[in-house]
Amino acid sequence: MEELVIIGSGPYGLSVAAHLRAGGWPVRVFGESMGFWENQMPRGMLVRSAWEASSISDPEGDLCLDAFEAEQPQPFSRPMPGEDLARYGRWFQTRAVPDLDTRRVSAVERADDGFALTLEDGERIDARRVVIATGLRGFDHRPPEFAPLGDELATHSVDVREPSRFAGKSVAVIGTGQSAIESAALLHEAGAEVELIGRAPMIRWLVRGERLRSFDPIVRRLLYAPTDVGPAGLSWIVAMPNLFRRLPIRTQERLAYRSIRPAAKGWLIDRTADVRMSLARRTTEARPDAGRAQLTLDDGSTRHVDHVLLATGYRIDAGRHPLLGESITKRLRLHEGYPVLGRGFESSVPGLHFVGAFSAWSFGPVMRFVAGTKFTGHAIAGHLKRAPSLGERFADDAQRQPDAVAQSPTSG
Repeated sequence: MEELVIIGSGPYGLSVAAHLRAGGWPVRVFGESMGFWENQMPRGMLVRSAWEASSISDPEGDLCLDAFEAEQPQPFSRPMPGEDLARYGRWFQTRAVPDLDTRRVSAVERADDGFALTLEDGERIDARRVVIATGLRGFDHRPPEFAPLGDELATHSVDVREPSRFAGKSVAVIGTGQSAIESAALLHEAGAEVELIGRAPMIRWLVRGERLRSFDPIVRRLLYAPTDVGPAGLSWIVAMPNLFRRLPIRTQERLAYRSIRPAAKGWLIDRTADVRMSLARRTTEARPDAGRAQLTLDDGSTRHVDHVLLATGYRIDAGRHPLLGESITKRLRLHEGYPVLGRGFESSVPGLHFVGAFSAWSFGPVMRFVAGTKFTGHAIAGHLKRAPSLGERFADDAQRQPDAVAQSPTSG
């Protein structure tokens, strides 16, 4: 039996593995190294996070971005291209998890003394603990009004690896966040005729924060935490997850929204100067029409385009995670789809941990970014040193009724 298995080898899975192995834990990691970044990131997209906040955490800090850059023939540009961040992640993996098993896990169920995992080739593996680090894959949000268009006429931004495939075509981009604005820029630069349609009355350009960050380094450190998530001042609160999770729920929700509300980096202003933008508008109907998409907006106007790009974000729902069987999901305590997590990112199912975006409700918005790997790695490694045996935890859990771990508004 494996002592601990990590499912997912993006920044969070790799970082947790590095921290646990440094503490002497035998860890097995499954998944394609940086697969989401490598296969889903649109070609040409830049990393929104600052350089200083984009290093994957390891215990000694030896595998930071600066160390990776030092081995390259020339420095990277700032902001950093997504392709380079993916290369950095693979470099980190070869040093921290050289024995990565690239097979995919297809199912996870509870077992008497832990979990039973089924791999894509049919092999079964038993594990005492499991860390879910699968990221946002499979949780892209597709508003129901676009369902009649199907996959042929409407694509989520996560599925557009090559913007050049839309050269010479008309595309409506739905959304007003970083993904929507940058997708519009990339499509426009690839030769598409682009219109951005969004509910927001204006685009929130992150220029004020960029000006503040250009101040004296001492002033910058006072205003912004190293994680670089959230506006000036509030950045320090969301950078401390143990403090954040002790705030009143409504305060947490306000801070989280303020930190990650739809907005776009200032370096996209010039790149989208020629993109048509229809703001304060909502699509009320979408339907196929002679091989194209017809959109009706709430002002009664219509659009006929070759394709619709849905830059509409993600909605986590661990209760419908494709890997987790009913023996787990029926005991999983959730809040609006997010697993309610306690110390060490452990869920209501003993021995089952969730990291990355899954942990954002319990530990705050920094968990949506690479910068959150530092707190996560240290927290899980520290928790497992003090955790009771799973035998004790399973015995206690067996006495619970399934209804006792249903959705709850309280943090763990």
